[in-house]
Amino acid sequence: MHKPASILLFCLFIFSTSLAAKQVEGVVIPDTLELANNDIALVLNGTGIREKFFLDIYIGALYLPARTADANAILGDDGPASVLMHILYSEVSKKKITDGWNDGLEANLPDAELQALKPRLEKFNSLFQTLRKGDELRIDYIPETGTEVRINGEWRGAVEGSDFYRSLLKVWIGSHPVSNSLKQGMLGND
Repeated sequence: MHKPASILLFCLFIFSTSLAAKQVEGVVIPDTLELANNDIALVLNGTGIREKFFLDIYIGALYLPARTADANAILGDDGPASVLMHILYSEVSKKKITDGWNDGLEANLPDAELQALKPRLEKFNSLFQTLRKGDELRIDYIPETGTEVRINGEWRGAVEGSDFYRSLLKVWIGSHPVSNSLKQGMLGND
């Protein structure tokens, strides 16, 4: 290939890559994520902001193997997925984070299903710490491994079972999501 043509292609690649990332509240949300220790690349399905009492708490971004706005298809799948949360609020205590998981699951699951998940939910809740503005939380589902939690890139632990991850997704995209606007954003309907 001629030198000018290769420079042009390189510039187009760089320019198109920077356009593909999404900016939300001044935060660059990558258009793809790779799961750790894995060759699986996921694409950004959609993003939204979790607001509470008119305050921006976090950006939520859902990553899947292929984009879809069908919440039932996402919840029924057992393939890889990831939720990226970028904290916007000054500080979110560990208690508020874990109360959020508990309340979200309670709102979306029948009692028997919630009770069956309780031991794994307790393990999941133990992986968290107080988060501050700018912190990033990743919750990845890797088949054969389970739900992996990373805070600012640091691996915190894993919880087994696709059923646990799909139940957790209901907090954002279930019948009774934490926020309807966040659900629509994460489904790519924003």
